[in-house]
Amino acid sequence: MRVLVVGSGGREHALCWALAASPLLTKLWCAPGNPGTAEVAENVAIGLLDIAALVRFARDNAVDLVLPGGEPPLVAGITDAMGLAGIACCGPSAAAARLEGSKSFTKEVCDAAGIPTALWERFDDAAAARAFVRRRGAPIVVKADGLAAGKGVVVAASIAEAEDAIAAFMEDASLGTAGASVVIEECLIGEEISLFALCDGTHAIPLGAAQDHKRVGDGDVGPNTGGMGAYSPPPALTPELEADAMARIIQPTLAEMARQGTPFRGILYAGLMLTAEGPKLIEYNVRFGDPECQVLMLRLKSDLLGALLAACDGELAAFDLRWRDAAAICVVLAARGYPGTPVSGTVIGNLAAAAAVPGVTIFHAGTTLVGGQLTATGGRVLSVCATGVDLAAARQAAYAAVDVIDWPDGFCRRDIAWRALAPAPH
Repeated sequence: MRVLVVGSGGREHALCWALAASPLLTKLWCAPGNPGTAEVAENVAIGLLDIAALVRFARDNAVDLVLPGGEPPLVAGITDAMGLAGIACCGPSAAAARLEGSKSFTKEVCDAAGIPTALWERFDDAAAARAFVRRRGAPIVVKADGLAAGKGVVVAASIAEAEDAIAAFMEDASLGTAGASVVIEECLIGEEISLFALCDGTHAIPLGAAQDHKRVGDGDVGPNTGGMGAYSPPPALTPELEADAMARIIQPTLAEMARQGTPFRGILYAGLMLTAEGPKLIEYNVRFGDPECQVLMLRLKSDLLGALLAACDGELAAFDLRWRDAAAICVVLAARGYPGTPVSGTVIGNLAAAAAVPGVTIFHAGTTLVGGQLTATGGRVLSVCATGVDLAAARQAAYAAVDVIDWPDGFCRRDIAWRALAPAPH
Protein backbone atom coordinates (compact mmCIF):
# COMPACT_ATOMS: atom_id res chain seq x y z
CA MET A 1 0.00 0.00 0.00
CA ARG A 2 1.13 3.50 -0.92
CA VAL A 3 -0.26 6.03 1.57
CA LEU A 4 -0.40 9.84 1.75
CA VAL A 5 -1.06 11.57 5.10
CA VAL A 6 -2.18 15.21 4.85
CA GLY A 7 -1.12 17.68 7.56
CA SER A 8 1.89 18.90 9.53
CA GLY A 9 1.14 18.64 13.25
CA GLY A 10 1.71 16.28 16.13
CA ARG A 11 -1.38 14.29 15.11
CA GLU A 12 0.01 13.69 11.63
CA HIS A 13 3.43 12.69 13.01
CA ALA A 14 1.69 10.15 15.27
CA LEU A 15 -0.36 8.80 12.35
CA CYS A 16 2.75 8.45 10.18
CA TRP A 17 4.56 6.75 13.07
CA ALA A 18 1.74 4.21 13.42
CA LEU A 19 1.33 3.63 9.68
CA ALA A 20 5.09 3.12 9.23
CA ALA A 21 4.81 -0.02 11.40
CA SER A 22 2.19 -1.63 9.13
CA PRO A 23 3.26 -4.76 7.24
CA LEU A 24 0.87 -3.62 4.47
CA LEU A 25 2.83 -0.41 3.83
CA THR A 26 5.25 -0.02 0.91
CA LYS A 27 5.55 3.79 0.70
CA LEU A 28 4.47 6.66 2.97
CA TRP A 29 4.30 10.36 2.21
CA CYS A 30 3.23 13.32 4.37
CA ALA A 31 2.12 16.67 2.91
CA PRO A 32 3.45 19.08 3.98
CA GLY A 33 4.82 17.24 7.05
CA ASN A 34 7.43 18.41 9.56
CA PRO A 35 10.94 17.33 10.73
CA GLY A 36 9.35 14.53 12.78
CA THR A 37 7.32 13.04 9.94
CA ALA A 38 10.49 13.17 7.80
CA GLU A 39 11.95 10.46 10.06
CA VAL A 40 9.22 7.93 9.13
CA ALA A 41 7.82 9.25 5.81
CA GLU A 42 8.81 11.33 2.80
CA ASN A 43 7.62 14.92 3.17
CA VAL A 44 5.94 16.58 0.18
CA ALA A 45 5.81 20.37 -0.09
CA ILE A 46 2.08 20.71 -0.78
CA GLY A 47 -0.24 22.72 1.46
CA LEU A 48 -3.06 20.83 3.16
CA LEU A 49 -5.71 22.97 1.41
CA ASP A 50 -4.15 22.74 -2.07
CA ILE A 51 -6.53 19.94 -2.93
CA ALA A 52 -5.92 20.04 -6.70
CA ALA A 53 -2.17 19.58 -6.15
CA LEU A 54 -2.77 16.81 -3.60
CA VAL A 55 -4.99 14.95 -6.07
CA ARG A 56 -2.37 15.35 -8.83
CA PHE A 57 0.35 14.04 -6.53
CA ALA A 58 -1.76 11.08 -5.42
CA ARG A 59 -2.63 10.20 -9.02
CA ASP A 60 0.92 10.64 -10.33
CA ASN A 61 2.38 8.51 -7.52
CA ALA A 62 -0.25 5.73 -7.59
CA VAL A 63 -1.32 6.46 -4.01
CA ASP A 64 -3.70 3.77 -2.71
CA LEU A 65 -5.00 5.61 0.36
CA VAL A 66 -5.13 9.24 1.52
CA LEU A 67 -5.54 10.06 5.22
CA PRO A 68 -6.32 13.72 6.02
CA GLY A 69 -5.26 14.50 9.59
CA GLY A 70 -7.31 17.62 10.27
CA GLU A 71 -10.70 19.04 9.42
CA PRO A 72 -9.91 21.89 6.94
CA PRO A 73 -9.26 19.67 3.88
CA LEU A 74 -12.22 17.42 4.80
CA VAL A 75 -14.64 20.33 5.03
CA ALA A 76 -13.15 21.65 1.77
CA GLY A 77 -13.97 18.39 -0.02
CA ILE A 78 -10.72 16.44 -0.31
CA THR A 79 -12.54 13.10 0.00
CA ASP A 80 -14.89 13.99 -2.85
CA ALA A 81 -11.98 15.16 -5.03
CA MET A 82 -9.94 12.02 -4.37
CA GLY A 83 -13.02 9.88 -5.06
CA LEU A 84 -13.48 11.50 -8.48
CA ALA A 85 -9.85 10.59 -9.22
CA GLY A 86 -10.45 6.98 -8.14
CA ILE A 87 -8.33 7.26 -4.98
CA ALA A 88 -9.53 6.01 -1.59
CA CYS A 89 -9.61 8.67 1.13
CA CYS A 90 -10.36 7.76 4.73
CA GLY A 91 -12.60 10.64 5.69
CA PRO A 92 -16.12 11.96 5.20
CA SER A 93 -17.44 13.77 2.15
CA ALA A 94 -17.76 17.54 2.41
CA ALA A 95 -21.49 17.08 3.03
CA ALA A 96 -20.86 14.63 5.90
CA ALA A 97 -18.03 16.79 7.27
CA ARG A 98 -20.68 19.38 8.18
CA LEU A 99 -20.87 17.46 11.47
CA GLU A 100 -17.78 19.49 12.36
CA GLY A 101 -18.10 22.40 9.95
CA SER A 102 -21.43 23.51 11.43
CA LYS A 103 -22.42 23.24 15.09
CA SER A 104 -26.07 23.86 14.20
CA PHE A 105 -26.07 21.04 11.62
CA THR A 106 -24.86 18.61 14.30
CA LYS A 107 -27.61 19.80 16.64
CA GLU A 108 -30.21 19.27 13.91
CA VAL A 109 -28.92 15.71 13.40
CA CYS A 110 -29.19 15.12 17.15
CA ASP A 111 -32.77 16.38 17.22
CA ALA A 112 -33.74 14.26 14.21
CA ALA A 113 -32.17 11.09 15.63
CA GLY A 114 -33.12 11.57 19.30
CA ILE A 115 -29.49 11.80 20.40
CA PRO A 116 -28.97 13.12 23.97
CA THR A 117 -27.38 16.58 23.85
CA ALA A 118 -27.66 20.03 25.44
CA LEU A 119 -30.71 22.23 24.76
CA TRP A 120 -29.76 24.81 22.14
CA GLU A 121 -30.68 27.75 19.91
CA ARG A 122 -28.94 29.22 16.83
CA PHE A 123 -28.60 32.98 16.26
CA ASP A 124 -27.55 35.12 13.29
CA ASP A 125 -28.27 38.37 15.14
CA ALA A 126 -26.11 39.49 18.07
CA ALA A 127 -28.88 41.48 19.78
CA ALA A 128 -31.19 38.46 19.72
CA ALA A 129 -28.39 36.27 21.07
CA ARG A 130 -27.74 38.69 23.94
CA ALA A 131 -31.44 38.84 24.77
CA PHE A 132 -31.60 35.04 24.88
CA VAL A 133 -28.61 34.87 27.25
CA ARG A 134 -30.23 37.42 29.58
CA ARG A 135 -33.43 35.36 29.64
CA ARG A 136 -31.65 32.04 30.25
CA GLY A 137 -28.93 33.20 32.66
CA ALA A 138 -25.51 31.67 33.35
CA PRO A 139 -23.61 29.41 33.24
CA ILE A 140 -24.24 29.08 29.52
CA VAL A 141 -22.20 28.02 26.49
CA VAL A 142 -21.56 30.19 23.41
CA LYS A 143 -20.21 28.43 20.29
CA ALA A 144 -19.16 29.81 16.94
CA ASP A 145 -21.17 27.86 14.36
CA GLY A 146 -18.23 27.38 11.97
CA LEU A 147 -14.67 26.01 12.13
CA ALA A 148 -12.56 27.82 14.73
CA ALA A 149 -9.52 25.57 15.35
CA GLY A 150 -10.70 24.64 18.83
CA LYS A 151 -11.07 28.26 19.92
CA GLY A 152 -14.74 28.87 19.15
CA VAL A 153 -16.31 27.78 22.44
CA VAL A 154 -16.80 29.92 25.55
CA VAL A 155 -18.23 28.33 28.69
CA ALA A 156 -19.52 31.53 30.27
CA ALA A 157 -19.81 31.64 34.05
CA SER A 158 -21.69 34.97 33.88
CA ILE A 159 -24.07 36.80 31.56
CA ALA A 160 -21.38 39.43 30.97
CA GLU A 161 -18.88 36.78 29.86
CA ALA A 162 -21.45 35.32 27.44
CA GLU A 163 -22.21 38.77 26.03
CA ASP A 164 -18.48 39.41 25.54
CA ALA A 165 -18.20 36.16 23.58
CA ILE A 166 -21.19 37.10 21.40
CA ALA A 167 -19.63 40.50 20.70
CA ALA A 168 -16.22 38.99 19.89
CA PHE A 169 -17.59 36.27 17.60
CA MET A 170 -20.45 38.10 15.85
CA GLU A 171 -19.52 41.80 15.88
CA ASP A 172 -15.72 41.90 16.12
CA ALA A 173 -15.26 38.86 13.81
CA SER A 174 -12.50 37.54 16.09
CA LEU A 175 -12.86 34.16 14.36
CA GLY A 176 -13.57 35.51 10.88
CA THR A 177 -16.71 34.13 9.26
CA ALA A 178 -16.77 31.14 11.67
CA GLY A 179 -18.49 33.28 14.30
CA ALA A 180 -21.03 35.05 12.07
CA SER A 181 -23.64 32.70 13.55
CA VAL A 182 -23.55 31.24 17.04
CA VAL A 183 -25.11 28.32 18.83
CA ILE A 184 -26.02 29.01 22.47
CA GLU A 185 -26.71 26.00 24.65
CA GLU A 186 -27.22 24.89 28.22
CA CYS A 187 -24.10 24.16 30.24
CA LEU A 188 -23.89 20.43 30.88
CA ILE A 189 -22.38 19.28 34.18
CA GLY A 190 -20.08 16.28 34.41
CA GLU A 191 -16.76 14.95 33.16
CA GLU A 192 -15.77 15.58 29.54
CA ILE A 193 -14.41 12.67 27.49
CA SER A 194 -13.30 12.27 23.86
CA LEU A 195 -14.66 9.06 22.30
CA PHE A 196 -13.47 8.04 18.83
CA ALA A 197 -15.21 5.70 16.41
CA LEU A 198 -14.13 4.29 13.05
CA CYS A 199 -17.07 4.33 10.64
CA ASP A 200 -17.79 2.79 7.24
CA GLY A 201 -21.09 4.51 6.50
CA THR A 202 -23.20 1.87 8.24
CA HIS A 203 -21.15 0.32 11.03
CA ALA A 204 -18.95 1.87 13.72
CA ILE A 205 -16.36 0.39 16.05
CA PRO A 206 -14.75 2.10 19.06
CA LEU A 207 -11.38 3.67 18.22
CA GLY A 208 -10.38 4.44 21.78
CA ALA A 209 -11.09 7.22 24.25
CA ALA A 210 -9.02 9.95 25.85
CA GLN A 211 -9.37 13.03 28.01
CA ASP A 212 -8.08 16.33 26.63
CA HIS A 213 -7.00 19.47 28.52
CA LYS A 214 -8.21 22.54 26.63
CA ARG A 215 -7.38 25.46 28.89
CA VAL A 216 -3.88 26.87 28.81
CA GLY A 217 -3.11 26.88 32.54
CA ASP A 218 -2.77 24.39 35.39
CA GLY A 219 -6.05 23.68 37.13
CA ASP A 220 -7.98 24.37 33.91
CA VAL A 221 -7.65 28.15 33.99
CA GLY A 222 -7.11 30.66 31.21
CA PRO A 223 -8.29 30.69 27.58
CA ASN A 224 -9.07 27.61 25.51
CA THR A 225 -6.34 26.19 23.28
CA GLY A 226 -6.12 23.49 20.64
CA GLY A 227 -5.21 21.12 23.50
CA MET A 228 -2.40 21.16 26.07
CA GLY A 229 -2.28 17.42 26.75
CA ALA A 230 -4.25 14.20 26.89
CA TYR A 231 -4.26 10.75 28.43
CA SER A 232 -5.78 7.36 27.67
CA PRO A 233 -7.65 5.38 28.81
CA PRO A 234 -9.78 7.76 30.92
CA PRO A 235 -11.06 5.89 34.01
CA ALA A 236 -14.33 7.85 33.96
CA LEU A 237 -15.46 6.15 30.74
CA THR A 238 -16.34 2.64 31.89
CA PRO A 239 -16.99 -0.12 29.33
CA GLU A 240 -20.70 0.21 30.12
CA LEU A 241 -20.71 3.97 29.45
CA GLU A 242 -18.75 3.46 26.22
CA ALA A 243 -21.27 0.86 25.01
CA ASP A 244 -24.11 3.25 25.94
CA ALA A 245 -22.51 6.09 23.96
CA MET A 246 -21.94 3.87 20.92
CA ALA A 247 -25.57 2.67 21.00
CA ARG A 248 -27.34 5.97 21.80
CA ILE A 249 -25.06 8.53 20.14
CA ILE A 250 -22.67 7.13 17.50
CA GLN A 251 -24.90 4.52 15.83
CA PRO A 252 -27.99 6.78 15.57
CA THR A 253 -25.79 9.47 14.02
CA LEU A 254 -24.62 7.06 11.31
CA ALA A 255 -28.22 6.01 10.65
CA GLU A 256 -29.41 9.63 10.35
CA MET A 257 -26.49 10.62 8.09
CA ALA A 258 -27.26 7.64 5.82
CA ARG A 259 -30.96 8.58 5.83
CA GLN A 260 -30.01 12.07 4.65
CA GLY A 261 -28.00 10.58 1.77
CA THR A 262 -24.63 11.61 3.24
CA PRO A 263 -23.24 8.42 4.85
CA PHE A 264 -20.36 9.05 7.23
CA ARG A 265 -17.07 7.24 6.59
CA GLY A 266 -13.85 7.86 8.49
CA ILE A 267 -13.06 8.89 12.06
CA LEU A 268 -15.91 10.31 14.12
CA TYR A 269 -14.84 12.08 17.31
CA ALA A 270 -17.58 12.57 19.87
CA GLY A 271 -16.98 15.09 22.61
CA LEU A 272 -19.06 13.64 25.44
CA MET A 273 -20.19 14.97 28.80
CA LEU A 274 -20.75 12.18 31.32
CA THR A 275 -23.79 13.60 33.10
CA ALA A 276 -25.94 12.14 35.87
CA GLU A 277 -28.40 11.08 33.13
CA GLY A 278 -25.66 9.33 31.13
CA PRO A 279 -23.40 10.41 28.23
CA LYS A 280 -24.55 13.46 26.24
CA LEU A 281 -23.02 14.80 23.03
CA ILE A 282 -21.24 18.15 23.30
CA GLU A 283 -19.98 18.26 19.71
CA TYR A 284 -18.65 16.17 16.84
CA ASN A 285 -15.35 16.39 15.04
CA VAL A 286 -14.74 14.41 11.86
CA ARG A 287 -11.13 13.35 12.44
CA PHE A 288 -8.70 12.39 15.19
CA GLY A 289 -8.18 14.94 17.94
CA ASP A 290 -4.81 16.52 18.58
CA PRO A 291 -3.32 15.61 21.10
CA GLU A 292 -5.72 12.68 21.66
CA CYS A 293 -4.47 10.95 18.51
CA GLN A 294 -0.95 10.77 19.92
CA VAL A 295 -1.97 8.76 23.00
CA LEU A 296 -4.34 6.53 21.01
CA MET A 297 -1.64 5.60 18.50
CA LEU A 298 0.71 4.66 21.35
CA ARG A 299 -1.93 2.28 22.76
CA LEU A 300 -3.20 0.79 19.49
CA LYS A 301 -2.01 -2.79 19.06
CA SER A 302 -3.84 -3.54 15.79
CA ASP A 303 -2.61 -2.48 12.35
CA LEU A 304 -3.91 1.06 11.77
CA LEU A 305 -3.65 0.74 8.00
CA GLY A 306 -5.75 -2.43 7.94
CA ALA A 307 -8.44 -0.72 10.02
CA LEU A 308 -8.55 2.36 7.76
CA LEU A 309 -8.89 0.17 4.68
CA ALA A 310 -11.77 -1.75 6.28
CA ALA A 311 -13.55 1.55 6.90
CA CYS A 312 -13.08 2.65 3.28
CA ASP A 313 -14.26 -0.73 1.98
CA GLY A 314 -17.38 -0.94 4.18
CA GLU A 315 -16.06 -3.97 6.06
CA LEU A 316 -16.22 -2.95 9.73
CA ALA A 317 -19.17 -5.19 10.64
CA ALA A 318 -16.86 -8.08 11.56
CA PHE A 319 -13.83 -5.97 12.50
CA ASP A 320 -12.43 -5.18 15.94
CA LEU A 321 -9.34 -3.49 17.33
CA ARG A 322 -6.89 -4.64 19.98
CA TRP A 323 -5.33 -2.29 22.50
CA ARG A 324 -2.23 -2.46 24.67
CA ASP A 325 -2.80 -2.64 28.41
CA ALA A 326 -0.43 0.30 28.89
CA ALA A 327 -1.61 3.79 29.77
CA ALA A 328 -0.44 6.72 27.64
CA ILE A 329 -0.06 10.44 28.26
CA CYS A 330 0.82 13.43 26.08
CA VAL A 331 2.20 16.71 27.40
CA VAL A 332 2.16 19.54 24.85
CA LEU A 333 5.11 21.91 24.85
CA ALA A 334 3.92 25.26 23.49
CA ALA A 335 5.71 28.48 22.58
CA ARG A 336 5.56 31.42 24.98
CA GLY A 337 2.58 33.61 24.05
CA TYR A 338 0.30 30.75 22.98
CA PRO A 339 -2.70 30.70 22.51
CA GLY A 340 -2.23 34.36 21.59
CA THR A 341 0.73 35.28 19.38
CA PRO A 342 3.45 32.70 20.02
CA VAL A 343 7.15 33.54 20.03
CA SER A 344 8.67 32.00 16.90
CA GLY A 345 12.17 31.12 15.70
CA THR A 346 13.62 29.91 19.02
CA VAL A 347 15.99 26.92 19.11
CA ILE A 348 15.11 23.65 20.86
CA GLY A 349 17.90 21.48 22.31
CA ASN A 350 18.42 18.08 23.96
CA LEU A 351 15.53 16.43 22.12
CA ALA A 352 17.42 13.18 21.51
CA ALA A 353 18.26 12.88 25.21
CA ALA A 354 14.61 13.48 26.12
CA ALA A 355 13.42 10.86 23.64
CA ALA A 356 15.83 8.36 25.23
CA VAL A 357 13.90 8.41 28.53
CA PRO A 358 12.35 4.90 28.82
CA GLY A 359 8.78 4.77 27.55
CA VAL A 360 8.95 8.18 25.85
CA THR A 361 8.01 9.05 22.26
CA ILE A 362 8.16 12.65 21.02
CA PHE A 363 6.00 13.87 18.15
CA HIS A 364 6.75 17.12 16.32
CA ALA A 365 4.07 19.75 15.67
CA GLY A 366 5.27 23.34 15.10
CA THR A 367 8.93 22.71 14.25
CA THR A 368 11.31 23.26 11.37
CA LEU A 369 15.04 22.84 10.74
CA VAL A 370 17.06 26.04 10.31
CA GLY A 371 20.75 25.51 9.64
CA GLY A 372 20.54 22.06 11.16
CA GLN A 373 18.96 23.37 14.37
CA LEU A 374 15.45 22.39 15.45
CA THR A 375 13.43 25.60 15.64
CA ALA A 376 9.95 26.42 16.92
CA THR A 377 7.53 27.74 14.29
CA GLY A 378 4.05 27.41 15.82
CA GLY A 379 1.97 27.62 18.95
CA ARG A 380 1.93 23.96 19.96
CA VAL A 381 5.44 22.82 19.13
CA LEU A 382 6.09 19.33 20.57
CA SER A 383 3.98 16.46 21.91
CA VAL A 384 6.02 14.75 24.62
CA CYS A 385 4.34 11.36 25.08
CA ALA A 386 4.98 8.34 27.26
CA THR A 387 3.49 4.95 28.03
CA GLY A 388 3.67 3.07 31.32
CA VAL A 389 2.19 0.17 33.25
CA ASP A 390 -0.25 2.70 34.68
CA LEU A 391 -1.02 6.38 34.23
CA ALA A 392 1.20 7.47 37.13
CA ALA A 393 4.23 5.76 35.57
CA ALA A 394 3.44 7.23 32.14
CA ARG A 395 3.13 10.73 33.57
CA GLN A 396 6.37 10.45 35.51
CA ALA A 397 8.23 9.45 32.32
CA ALA A 398 6.65 12.22 30.23
CA TYR A 399 7.56 14.99 32.66
CA ALA A 400 11.06 13.54 33.10
CA ALA A 401 11.50 13.95 29.35
CA VAL A 402 10.03 17.47 29.39
CA ASP A 403 12.61 18.46 32.00
CA VAL A 404 15.48 17.25 29.79
CA ILE A 405 14.46 19.42 26.83
CA ASP A 406 16.40 22.69 26.59
CA TRP A 407 13.90 25.27 25.40
CA PRO A 408 13.61 28.38 27.61
CA ASP A 409 10.85 29.82 25.40
CA GLY A 410 8.59 26.80 25.78
CA PHE A 411 6.03 26.03 28.47
CA CYS A 412 3.60 23.26 29.38
CA ARG A 413 0.91 22.41 31.86
CA ARG A 414 2.27 20.48 34.82
CA ASP A 415 -1.02 18.80 35.73
CA ILE A 416 -1.95 16.67 32.72
CA ALA A 417 -4.20 13.78 33.85
CA TRP A 418 -4.96 15.55 37.15
CA ARG A 419 -8.55 14.30 37.16
CA ALA A 420 -7.34 10.70 37.20
CA LEU A 421 -4.22 11.31 39.31
CA ALA A 422 -4.85 14.08 41.83
CA PRO A 423 -2.91 15.76 43.30
CA ALA A 424 -1.09 17.29 40.33
CA PRO A 425 2.74 17.32 40.19
CA HIS A 426 4.54 20.60 40.91
